[in-house]
Amino acid sequence: MRWIRCSCGAARRRAARDRGDRMEPYDLILEDLKDKTEKTVKHLRDQLASIRTGRASPALVDTLRVDYYGTPTPLNQLAHISVPEARQLMIKPFDASPDVIKEVEKAILKSSLGLNPQSDGKTLRLNMPPLSGEQRQKLVAKVKEIVENTRVALRNERRDANKHAEQMKKDGDLTEDQLKRTHDLIDKELKGIEAKLDDAFKVKSKEIMEE
Repeated sequence: MRWIRCSCGAARRRAARDRGDRMEPYDLILEDLKDKTEKTVKHLRDQLASIRTGRASPALVDTLRVDYYGTPTPLNQLAHISVPEARQLMIKPFDASPDVIKEVEKAILKSSLGLNPQSDGKTLRLNMPPLSGEQRQKLVAKVKEIVENTRVALRNERRDANKHAEQMKKDGDLTEDQLKRTHDLIDKELKGIEAKLDDAFKVKSKEIMEE
């Protein structure tokens, strides 16, 4: 796998140089790993935010992609989304032309939310019926699946980081002690994130099961 330096890692390296910190040969591996895991965790949060609970939340539709004159655009860039009632979302497109309203409605219907928008020509309202016990169990199972898929992605990122370290050792850029320390730091980083995944699952599951 090709390793790419992202702006986050570059910013950390500049900050380290500004502080006069000594950079270890394996720091780049750890920075790249953190950049990748941060993106993976953010993607998890976005996915969990789009899953229904017992209450309305703008996050349910924030990232829905709407065909805006041929360009797939997140809904939160096209409309003001509010919660006028505990079980209702109101979506008010900035461009309230019939074509845009139609495309927003289409995006909602195509999503996995299972909700039917009601339109008055300028705004759309989403009324959320109470979830049945069976629906709640299915949603919790979906959350579990998403979290487990994230675990797999993180394990792959750990594997790639370890391979990168081993290659640096072969190339003479790391000593045996530095390689061991790199493996230890990689494991420490991933264990911390694993704990965050466990917390995310518990919090989202609790939200779904609450009346």
